[in-house]
Amino acid sequence: MKLNKQKSPQAEKEFGGTLGATCIPVFLPLTVLYLLCVCRSPAASVLQWPPVLPPTDQLWDPLAPVLILGWMALQSFLYLLPMGKVSEGMVLKDGSRLKYPINGFHALCVTAVLLTLSLWLGMPLGYLFELLLPLAVCAIGVSFLLSLYLYICSFWAPHHALAQGGNTGNPLYDFFIGRELNPRIGSFDLKYFCELRPGLIGWVVINLGMLMKEVELRDSASLAMILVNSFQLLYVADALWNEEAVLTTMDIVHDGFGFMLVFGDLAWVPFTYGLQAAFLVVHPQSLSPLGATAIVTLNGAGYYIFRKSNSQKNQFRRDPTHPSVANLETIATATGKRLLVSGWWGLVRHPNYLGDLLMALAWSLPCGFNHLLPYFYVVYFTVLLIHREARDERHCRAKYGLAWDTYCRRVPYRIFPYIY
Repeated sequence: MKLNKQKSPQAEKEFGGTLGATCIPVFLPLTVLYLLCVCRSPAASVLQWPPVLPPTDQLWDPLAPVLILGWMALQSFLYLLPMGKVSEGMVLKDGSRLKYPINGFHALCVTAVLLTLSLWLGMPLGYLFELLLPLAVCAIGVSFLLSLYLYICSFWAPHHALAQGGNTGNPLYDFFIGRELNPRIGSFDLKYFCELRPGLIGWVVINLGMLMKEVELRDSASLAMILVNSFQLLYVADALWNEEAVLTTMDIVHDGFGFMLVFGDLAWVPFTYGLQAAFLVVHPQSLSPLGATAIVTLNGAGYYIFRKSNSQKNQFRRDPTHPSVANLETIATATGKRLLVSGWWGLVRHPNYLGDLLMALAWSLPCGFNHLLPYFYVVYFTVLLIHREARDERHCRAKYGLAWDTYCRRVPYRIFPYIY
């Protein structure tokens, strides 16, 4: 195939442009390692100076790369198994649709069975606590290697297969954002696989390892640890049960597959989203029945808003004539598509983000109020979703024009009703 060096018409660079694309791949991996070190320290203070730094021998264990590569191989094998249905993605630039296996929940169930069998055979899953830093180092290494592979291979991809924002001709920026939209090896879609499989399911496995470590140390799992594990397992199981919905998201439809998504999927998610469980191993917390009930209620409310709003949006995108969405009020656009201005999407422009943030707070509350570290996820996720909302806003205004301005007047609040 001919080497493709043609550049796409250039849109505005995101994430700070070249400077951001240079700094983020340096500072985010260091942030992951720093947070894990702080988690294991007695003070657990993110503001401690000088910062907590581990000896270099704690950053490497020969078992870590074996586990990382074995885990990737297992999830790849489960991805390829003929389980579940096959669904088509959104229409691409050339008018085609890619096919995707919808078997992520099956992979989660098979993984759960294998874990149960391993625990019954005496596997010391709690040892994952000691391996957190080496595993994170290896996951970061895999992220860089995969991103480099994707960047090099993208020059042999046809022009219509390139992402609009990641084909600028600037090597640092394109490496970070991703040149190719849907890189594949045969029928194996690398972006779709990484989006929900190794990192998301790995997050749950690491959480379980933290629970087992707590059992080793204190003979039983605390209520706080059980709540954190349960809430986050529900979140992951929901994502995999509704795996088909990811085919309409910005990550799949718009963003190229470069370091930004690769690192996020394989390193950032499994090693920072579950910081609460790792924190509780070293800093146990007690919860009153009333406090636990309030936290469960908050998580339930967040999950209800998140799931109902996402389901409504996905159903409308797939089939606007479906009885569940056919009577909702909409605004016509010049593209032929319509924008929802009633139901959940008439309350705020991103009700799913509101539900996400309520759940994020519920995941952190079991860790008490004496440390800032367990609330890192809430703070980070708030910044992430506000930034993502701004990206969505620019994309939709460019796509829908005056219709989007009309929608914004009808639905003035972005995420928080009557606040923002």
